[in-house]
Amino acid sequence: MNIIEIDGVCKSFANHKALSNVSMQIPEGSVFGLLGPNGAGKTTLIRIINQIYAPDCGTITFDGHQLTRADVASMGYLPEERGLYKQMRVGEQAIYLAQLKGMSAAEARRRLHYWFDKFEISEWWNRKVDELSKGMQQKVQFITTVLHEPRLLVFDEPFSGFDPINANLLKNEILELRDKGATIIFSTHNMSSVEEVCNRVALINKSHKVLDGEVRSIKQQFKLNKFDLAFVGEYNHVASIIENIADAVEYNQQGADCEVRGRLKNGATFNNLLQMLLPLAQITRFSELLPTMNDIFIETVNNSQSFGNE
Repeated sequence: MNIIEIDGVCKSFANHKALSNVSMQIPEGSVFGLLGPNGAGKTTLIRIINQIYAPDCGTITFDGHQLTRADVASMGYLPEERGLYKQMRVGEQAIYLAQLKGMSAAEARRRLHYWFDKFEISEWWNRKVDELSKGMQQKVQFITTVLHEPRLLVFDEPFSGFDPINANLLKNEILELRDKGATIIFSTHNMSSVEEVCNRVALINKSHKVLDGEVRSIKQQFKLNKFDLAFVGEYNHVASIIENIADAVEYNQQGADCEVRGRLKNGATFNNLLQMLLPLAQITRFSELLPTMNDIFIETVNNSQSFGNE
């Protein structure tokens, strides 16, 4: 089941077209990566989902019905532009933001103490926001975003400004929220985090959707039949076989051990390669080298530049 269905959405501001006939589906219980270069239209789409903007054309359905302002109560939104009241005390502000989502002060306080303990920031409860580091402030905003346990969470660059330890903490929390049933829209430039947390992605470039699908399927779609293997055996015999079936071959030889990377020629398969090598050498490692999401992002954006000239 899809919790969000976007059909033919477009949006323009003055002479700038932000979204052009964008359609996509976001499955319930998934982590959906919304990707694209700066200015591509990602944040505009996020703001339309959160009812901050209205689309010029197209429709969005939420849980089977047309999206309305009332549905925002079932959402949590962490925008890229962070914003807390600098002179308010942390706990006081967190309770205030929770009440805006319909929670009682008592229930907000109970849940907040759980999250503050979990994120190890309880000692900051009575401090003013401007006394907190940027990372601490982001932790507070993350907590206030998820506190009311929304069905749909939208995170726009959630790892911005976090050190690796806290970024990993946040990543694990996102996965735990997914496992508890939340659906997450995750917008980021950090492609390694996309591979770690996202089930499905869509890529927007210059207002157009240019890629959409499951991460695993997309990586298969862009694969170049590259491989990495290690063997023990007669180097010259093995090398001649590999070079008959593969291009761009690189070797790293240390005594009887040899590591090889290459790309199969058209029509060749990994089974062909292994069948030819097994009588000649002991294969100690073999793997297919799939492109990273960063490679796919760069290739797709470069190949879709023509959209901007329409």
